[in-house]
Amino acid sequence: MPAPRTRRARAARKRQRRMASVEHDLSPDDWTALQDAWGGCAYCGATAGALQKDCVLPISRGGRYTLLNVVPACASCNASKCNDEVTGWLRRKRLDERAFLVRLATVQAELRQPATAACPPAPPAAR
Repeated sequence: MPAPRTRRARAARKRQRRMASVEHDLSPDDWTALQDAWGGCAYCGATAGALQKDCVLPISRGGRYTLLNVVPACASCNASKCNDEVTGWLRRKRLDERAFLVRLATVQAELRQPATAACPPAPPAAR
């Protein structure tokens, strides 16, 4: 007799369908840049342990893995947030919502700029 379908197995299949239905464009280089820019967990600041990709707008709510929607999170914060809306979750956890949103905007602005924008403009040619 086949094994009964468990809740966890059903949830895993549902997640696989959701993941396959949207286009993700976060490259490994983008992920490295995000980790470097945040310097730890985007929510609590923890630097110990491996960081996980967490979608600010969860995949179950229409988000996807993109440079502007993913932040590094420690395992504890990622598991706790689950698929909650980020600002409501930050309030419930009594984390600094404003500081997170300001930092998110700053990191996104830094990462959106092309590498050449960081270089100063060339001086005008001598006549």
